[in-house]
Amino acid sequence: MHLDDRQWAGLTLSVATVEFAMGLTIAEIVYPDYSVSGMYISDLGVGTAAAPIFNGSIIILGLLLVLCSWFLFRGYRDRILMVALAVAGVGAAGVGIFTEGSPFGLHSAFSLITFVFAALATILAFRIVRPPLGYLSIVFGVASFAALGLYVSGNYLGLGTGGMERMIVWPVLVWGIAFGGYLLGAAGPSSTASTTS
Repeated sequence: MHLDDRQWAGLTLSVATVEFAMGLTIAEIVYPDYSVSGMYISDLGVGTAAAPIFNGSIIILGLLLVLCSWFLFRGYRDRILMVALAVAGVGAAGVGIFTEGSPFGLHSAFSLITFVFAALATILAFRIVRPPLGYLSIVFGVASFAALGLYVSGNYLGLGTGGMERMIVWPVLVWGIAFGGYLLGAAGPSSTASTTS
């Protein structure tokens, strides 16, 4: 089996987003009396049997996003998208390494970096993706940014802190799974790739 750079990008992105979605769900299940609405996502990373599941899955997510960004650059030569996705990956890994209660506000900083750059990468993907997925990339990214704005301003729309936090995360995860499948279906030379940077 031979995969080109775009297909490797798709494989790493698909594995990254699916394994984190599963890790998040399993962590929610094994955390005693966990409230999806009332508790933060990062509460899963401390104090219970859910912690190694959540932290491990988000660190793997981060590392695979960085690897995906490299393959995307090799396949499409889009430096802006590469940087946004790589920074999101570093942020995600940082969330798992510096859990809640870490000094100097490191956990909050890495969380914000992840939210911002993951949504940005989702929007920027339209530069290399044909419609209709290119348009959906913009929609998912804007939805994530809108949820982030509501979350930061304390407007949870009845979803609670955890619910609104998931409105930031899930559009990006859905995009990652869809975009990963799109890239896995790519074949042949990258002659149609965007060379913008």
